[in-house]
Amino acid sequence: MTHEATALAPPATSPKTSSAPAPRAPRTRGGGRHGSRWTPWLYLAPALLVLAALLVYPIYQLGLISFLEYTQAQVSGGEPTTFKGFGNYRTLFVDPQFWQVLLATVVFAAACVVTTLAVGCALAVLLTRIRALPRLALMLAALGAWATPAVTGSTVWVFLFDPDYGPVNRLLGLGDFSWTYGRFSAFALVLFEVVWCSFPFVMVTVYAGIKAIPSEVLEAASLDGASQWRIWRSVIAPMLRPILIVVTIQSIIWDFKVFTQIYVMTAGGGIAGQNLVLNVYAYQKAFASSQYSLGSAIGVVMLLILLTVTLVYLRLMRRQGEEL
Repeated sequence: MTHEATALAPPATSPKTSSAPAPRAPRTRGGGRHGSRWTPWLYLAPALLVLAALLVYPIYQLGLISFLEYTQAQVSGGEPTTFKGFGNYRTLFVDPQFWQVLLATVVFAAACVVTTLAVGCALAVLLTRIRALPRLALMLAALGAWATPAVTGSTVWVFLFDPDYGPVNRLLGLGDFSWTYGRFSAFALVLFEVVWCSFPFVMVTVYAGIKAIPSEVLEAASLDGASQWRIWRSVIAPMLRPILIVVTIQSIIWDFKVFTQIYVMTAGGGIAGQNLVLNVYAYQKAFASSQYSLGSAIGVVMLLILLTVTLVYLRLMRRQGEEL
């Protein structure tokens, strides 16, 4: 009986094997099993084509002109266009004024970025501490400054600090002090205007990031006796690091290529060009002096500087394990 029961019993199934075949991944039409990897690129294709038309071709033309002899004579057809290679860049790099303007641009942009981030982050934290009505008033005032055109805002600031009719000098008791006469006072005045029209972007972005942080985290830090500065430095700022990276890069790009504020508020670069930045310097070379190739070379240098700063900043963040 034992042998018969053994013979009639079904064979034991090993736990490591499965009688049913493993299901196969569904195949997609046109690309097989890996066809879905191209789907995001298909959605991005229209935007990439628009960007190529609006960015790639102008940058190509900018770089091409920077290698040519291209002045008013070539534009009018009086002389043929000739290839100079790196001749325009050599002319630019041996010019002491270029290095002075580059240094002034870097220092001015750094001051604008630091001040904008400090004001924007401070006001973003303030928005989380005040009631609904003052918060709405501050938001509307900030968005109004952000929406004001650069030419209009610069003109208003020049009037406010006018030595004859401006109310600021009267309130501060400065008499007929001219803010745009001295080099540093003119840069300071432009810095105030740039920060005024730039901090709303930082404030709104950082405020949205703070509101996304779980309230339990902030309450726990407050119950532990941490001050507001310690909460910002040890809790909020690390959690907002991806957002802070974005607003920092945006501020660097915007402030490094400031043009309208400098041109309007210092009448084209200040007395004897003492308030020139690279964008205004390129404009003067290209259009005031009709040296379009030199102006294009300055534009290429600015583009390379901004790309280098952005890539280095992103690389440093990735080394620290940040998800961008």
